[in-house]
Amino acid sequence: MVGGGALSRGSGLFVVIEGIDGSGKTTVSKRVVERLNAMGYRAIYTFEPYTSLFTEALKKYIEMYGEAEVEVEVLSMALDRVFHVKRIIEPLLVQGYIVVCDRYVYSSIAYQGARNADIEWINIVNRYAIKPDIAIYLRVPLEIALERLKHKQSDWSYFEKIDRIKKALEIYERLALLGELMAIDATRDIDSVVMQCIKLITRYSLAR
Repeated sequence: MVGGGALSRGSGLFVVIEGIDGSGKTTVSKRVVERLNAMGYRAIYTFEPYTSLFTEALKKYIEMYGEAEVEVEVLSMALDRVFHVKRIIEPLLVQGYIVVCDRYVYSSIAYQGARNADIEWINIVNRYAIKPDIAIYLRVPLEIALERLKHKQSDWSYFEKIDRIKKALEIYERLALLGELMAIDATRDIDSVVMQCIKLITRYSLAR
């Protein structure tokens, strides 16, 4: 489903870590990079949305009109992703890095899909986005994610409404069922979750 952009990757490896807010994506992604570097790999962390240019424009749009149409959200995220893929991710992959990305196209599919955006259209808009070598989904029940978010007030932005998170979770589960995402249990302790990710990454790296 995701991908289609052409790239001469060199020896690089593109890893995406996904999940609803409260699943631990950022913490796990950063810890995975730290662990990979300690093991002798060249790994680097990145995230989406990457630039403030398009996200700030979206925030101003919302301030003016109350809420952004879902199509505006999709296009704003897609513009950010063009910059991120072309200017950051692809060059690092060509240099041979393991690039670990916190959120990717799947977040648009899940969160804008939760607002009834046409998923086929989201994929068309993001057709330049390169397909990850590994796309990991941190599976966590809604109740646990919401409990974690209580302690992170900044995470409760305009798009993180409870009903939307619930719908996004359902879409993530469908993507995992379709084989687009590799689901791992993110309710376990952080070290166990990180090691599950490391095993998937190193296994793929050795198999190439």
